[in-house]
Parts: sequence; C-alpha cells; structure tokens
Amino acid sequence: MKVIITDNDHANLNEEIAVFNENGVEYELKQCKTEDDLINECKGYSVFTNQYAPFTRRVIEALSPEIKQIVRYGVGVNNVDIEAATEFGVQVCNVPDYGMNEVADQAMAMMMALIRKVCLMNEYTKNEGWNYVRSIPISRIPGLTVGIFGIGRIGQTFAKRLSGFGVKVIACDIAYNIGDVVEIGSGVEIVDFETLLKESDILSIHTPFDESTKNVFNIEAFKKMKDSAYLINVSRGGIVNEDDLYTALIEKMLAGAALDVVLEEPMNPGSKLFALENFLISPHMAWYSEEAAKELKTKVAQEACRFIKGEPIWYPINKL
Repeated sequence: MKVIITDNDHANLNEEIAVFNENGVEYELKQCKTEDDLINECKGYSVFTNQYAPFTRRVIEALSPEIKQIVRYGVGVNNVDIEAATEFGVQVCNVPDYGMNEVADQAMAMMMALIRKVCLMNEYTKNEGWNYVRSIPISRIPGLTVGIFGIGRIGQTFAKRLSGFGVKVIACDIAYNIGDVVEIGSGVEIVDFETLLKESDILSIHTPFDESTKNVFNIEAFKKMKDSAYLINVSRGGIVNEDDLYTALIEKMLAGAALDVVLEEPMNPGSKLFALENFLISPHMAWYSEEAAKELKTKVAQEACRFIKGEPIWYPINKL
C-alpha cells in the first residue's frame, strides 16, 4: 500500500523517507491545491498525508471507497471534513504533541514582549530617542493574573512555564469543572469564561477552533476585559474576531494584543492592525523549531505506517 503525500512545502522529505524505508512502504509526492486536484490525481489510493489540500465531503466521496486514512501535518484538521470522513469510514489523524514546547514558548515570548513593551521600545530607541518614559506604564509581573483559554497539552505546557513568575494562573476549559484546581506548576484554578475575561491581566488562547470557539473573542468579550489587559493567540485563527480586536485596541478596551494566527493567512500586509503600536504579529510560526519540524515529519510518516501495518494508531481524531 502506497502513501500519497497530497501536498508539501517543506524543504525535503528526509524524515518521511527514512520512516517509509524502515517500514518497507512506498510513497509518492503530489502538490494538490484544490478539490479537483485531489479528485483527479489521488483516485485509487488509500493512505494520505496532508498539509493544506482540502479534503471536503466532495473529495472524500469521490475518493471512496479506496480512501482509508488521512494524516494531517500538524494539530488542526480544519481542512478535513471530519463528519464526512467518519461517514465514509476514513480514519483521520493529526500530530497533537510535536510542538507543545515551541507554542508555549511563543506565548511566553509574546507575553513578555507585550508587558515589557520590548518591540515598541526597540523601534523607538533605534529611530527616535533614548528615553524610557515612552514605555510608561509597565506593570510588575509578580502579582498579575494570567488567564489560559484551553488547558490541554499546550495550555498546560504554558502554565508550567509561569510557575516561577509569581503570578496567579486561572483557566477556562470545558473538560474541567469550575472551581477545580489543576496541579500544574503552582496550581491552575478553573473558572468560567466571564471570570476569565474579567480577572485576567494577560489572557493566552490555547484552544482548538470549532463552532463553539469561533469569534468567541469579540467586542462583547473585550468590553468585559480590563483595559490594562493583554491578549495572546497562538492557537487558531478565527477564535479572535480581528475587526473587533482592532476596535478594542484603538478604543483602549485592551492594552495590547499579539497574534501568531489569523483567520485568513497570510495576513494582508495592508491590515489596519499593522499600524497599531500595541499590536504584535508573527507568521504562524509558534509551532516551529528545527527539532519540532523534524518530529512532525517523522510522526506523520510513522502514523501512516502504523495504519498500513494494522498496528494501533496513536493520534485518531474520529472514532470509526
């Protein structure tokens, strides 16, 4: 059984090839971008590793009954119709644990840059003058409350990093009961969404994107936050309403925000958010380190090989 790599923009396939060779599995690389590309080029194959190409209901139905597995390069599976895959007996997998440290580190870096106004003062000092007054106000970190929206693998990794900062950590996650204390770092108190908004000095988003989290950080949410609060999103675009965020920043409902992900990527270079001094952006890079990239590629190939060999898979998204 051959593995079809539907699309891939990585520099090489060294890690995948090593795994496929070790398991005696053949592979073929394609560069499908559209539904029609997948339908026209992938008919008759069963196992797919996938980066961006859209596995919609139309595609899955057209590739059935041969299609049996899709393994996504990454955590999110937004480009795969999970309901259709389940209906047609297609096992969908992802790799949820390859970049936990990197994403948590990006959130920490953004938190520190916002609070200490590192980027603002870097530009000011280089281009205007040597005067710390431009940074006022800056708050002391010990004593602040850091809120985490989503306390899964990455949220927990982020919480562990906060344990030495002398902050109170609260979190909102439907997997826990309100009032629970999760034993991570110095302890994380589970609160409802309203409390998370009202009490957080820094609010970091680490939840998946779905219909329940779509646009959950909107103008109504921002109105409930402290005007001194900072918002960070290293999770998925679409959780933060970017038009509402712009309004919140220019009307000083929030002190600042940092995004690694946005709804439409790449973000338009002319975005009105780019003009704001209290807005930081990075190009969906939180997942990345050299080690994480190699781990992702290896684990994608291993999951495909496990499926082909009839071994238990590690990262199922849907239940068949």
